[in-house]
Amino acid sequence: MGLNVAVLANLKDNAPGYPGPHPHAWDELDSESTVNGIIAALEAGGHRATFLEGNLSLVGKLPVLKPDICFNICEGHWGDSRESHVPSILEMLRIPYTGSGVLCLALALDKPMTKRVLAFNRLPTPPFQVFYSIDEPVNHNLRFPLFVKPSREGTSLGVSASSIVRNQTELRSEVSRLLERFNQPVLAEQFVRGRELTIGILGNSIGNMPSLRDQDEQAHGIFQNLRVLPALEVDLDAYPSSEGGIYTNRIKTEFSDIHICCPASLSPELTTRLMYLAAAAFHAGNCMDFARVDFRLDADGGDTPYILEINPLPGLCPGFSDLVLEAEAAGLPYNDLINSIFDAACRRYGLI
Repeated sequence: MGLNVAVLANLKDNAPGYPGPHPHAWDELDSESTVNGIIAALEAGGHRATFLEGNLSLVGKLPVLKPDICFNICEGHWGDSRESHVPSILEMLRIPYTGSGVLCLALALDKPMTKRVLAFNRLPTPPFQVFYSIDEPVNHNLRFPLFVKPSREGTSLGVSASSIVRNQTELRSEVSRLLERFNQPVLAEQFVRGRELTIGILGNSIGNMPSLRDQDEQAHGIFQNLRVLPALEVDLDAYPSSEGGIYTNRIKTEFSDIHICCPASLSPELTTRLMYLAAAAFHAGNCMDFARVDFRLDADGGDTPYILEINPLPGLCPGFSDLVLEAEAAGLPYNDLINSIFDAACRRYGLI
């Protein structure tokens, strides 16, 4: 007998009337097609699924619906930890849910905090500094060019060709612009020139991450519990030079043509390295059920991979989102992807 599932999301059509401090404030919110796709997939898996908007009305609606578990994709609307708001409500109500927990979602939304977690775990991420004002001195371990972006935004909000700064004057100008526009700390990190990749992961890790040097343990330990999807590469050369060779907000929101390659063309050795790093980042961030890890390959350093971000709440838009395309490349149709995420959560809670 199937489970009673509440599908929780924040729809663009239901977004608050106040658009926020910038015109793309609600770009990360989901469409009805995504919610309908998830519901159809769960129903194909034998479950009953009902959509609820992820806001404070859940406090009253969930006890009435009495779901066995919630399928959560809520991005939230306000605040530095907005992706963790709905999971916090669910934990207070003691209702199981898919995906990562409150702490993981709060930390991952804050890019500097994510980088601190990566650095503590000795995972490669570009050197960085956080600017709270425009007149702070630049750390001695940073060298230009730098890449500058808001600390707590998704969908590359605030990222444009001007994000690459080559001197103090450009740095101060960009930091000033972002501080004024987003009213949050600004992250400046060493710019890594090269290919941009993203890798999705399904499942849950158990125990400590094995060393990359121990191939047998790597193959038969951590990867028994995680499914690492093929790397997806964004072909940045296919976009206008005005985008600066980076994955800008404009590319993600205004360009109709999608220039990607999945699986990306990589050597077996680099593929193994990226799989390990993606799994290690997933583990270090305490991600659950599914996530995506973004990389840059250093063209000036022999394609050395650097981890840019961990996304524990990647998009699930049918036929469009990176994770969905990676799953398709791995032979995992949309319905199977959704039910794989769902089943991983159910196993964590002992529901199956």
